[in-house]
Amino acid sequence: MPALCEATHYAINVLTAEQQALAEQFARRDIDRWSGVDFTLGKSGAPLIANVAATFECFNRSRYDEGDHIIFVGQVESCTHLVDTSPLVYHGGRFYTEHLLGDAAVADEKGTAR
Repeated sequence: MPALCEATHYAINVLTAEQQALAEQFARRDIDRWSGVDFTLGKSGAPLIANVAATFECFNRSRYDEGDHIIFVGQVESCTHLVDTSPLVYHGGRFYTEHLLGDAAVADEKGTAR
């Protein structure tokens, strides 16, 4: 977190539904999360992951401490997106796109996932 707090710019990379394994890699601890990740550096030097649904290059305009969280407000300076791709969403401990992904989808079809 200190690197993000001190940075003047950052990038938001919106993964595609096919990049669930990459999301899980970035969620792990005590590993090099960037190992094997194909990326380039954006205009400000922030990493832009290849073949993502969208990227947003942002100026770190302000930040607010709120309880045990920090809220960052970025000014978008550049953005890109891929056409005909589904974004990956993580909510409530599950991965989604337009529908549940993986084992949770199978369980939900049987009426057992909650």
